[in-house]
Amino acid sequence: MPNAPIIPAPRALETVDRLRANVERTIRGKTEAVDRTIICLLAGGHLLIEDLPGLGKTTLAYCLARSIDCSFSRIQFTSDMLPSDIIGVSIYDEKAKDFQFKRGPIFANIVLADEINRTTPKTQSSLLEVMGRGKLSVDGQTYTVPPPFMVIATQNPVDYEGTFPLPESQMDRFLMRMEMGYPEFEYELDILKGGHLHYDHLEAAPVVSRADVVELQEYTRRVFVEDTVAEYIVRLAAATREQAEFRSGVSPRGTLSLKIAAQASALAQGRAFVIPEDVQRMLHPVFAHRLALRKSMSDPMEERRSIEALLTQIAARVAEPV
Repeated sequence: MPNAPIIPAPRALETVDRLRANVERTIRGKTEAVDRTIICLLAGGHLLIEDLPGLGKTTLAYCLARSIDCSFSRIQFTSDMLPSDIIGVSIYDEKAKDFQFKRGPIFANIVLADEINRTTPKTQSSLLEVMGRGKLSVDGQTYTVPPPFMVIATQNPVDYEGTFPLPESQMDRFLMRMEMGYPEFEYELDILKGGHLHYDHLEAAPVVSRADVVELQEYTRRVFVEDTVAEYIVRLAAATREQAEFRSGVSPRGTLSLKIAAQASALAQGRAFVIPEDVQRMLHPVFAHRLALRKSMSDPMEERRSIEALLTQIAARVAEPV
């Protein structure tokens, strides 16, 4: 097998299990949301969480950062925010007789972009370069954000008044999109008994080092993808381009995203190879936000459900490898 693994798959699974258990000490009853967040991290991608306020989006991002012993910053997006509020600004230093770059909140390992659709397209686009390359250019200088680097953005799928919907180029920068959902009865009762706590008051000790995460991300790209599985991924992407209800199909970037997400899914389960179930598991969170209906709906949540239903039909129609 080419590109032999850097670390054994069982050791990777042990690290992932330790991270998952630590996050779930706070984010209880949301195993799928936690799993998808960890998979997105292993894949080195960015995550968009679309859900109602108060369902734990910020807490999830904070617990992940604390569990990895990483820096965390939260950016509350508003309509009057400027790109310099995110990436930083050059200030003239009288003593040095030169401009000094003061880094903005984007220079963190885990960045929570809260209500990203509340700010203008100009400010939204300032994130494109750093999300795509892990670098940003300011005044002719290139700065690199510290690895691991992950943007977890949130937006409310219901209240769209005074918002600026993310353009397709921005949506495509997110590896995955997901929702948190309401907690089940017993878990909400536990939350009620525990009382309301700000995420700064949560106790979450680091259980994984930054070096471990970087190593896992490197290993993810070495998880073996057999030729028939790779062909299966391409056939799924091609099927979205032939679906009459979609305005356009998934781009090659989306195809690559599904591959790396499937590799991360395999790694999170302690395997060094991808199986068709990994691809199917990642199909909705990776493809759905990259697609739009030819006849758009006024209700974005209903449109999302329609897109996911069409993806389910495509998955049933495309033969999986034997």
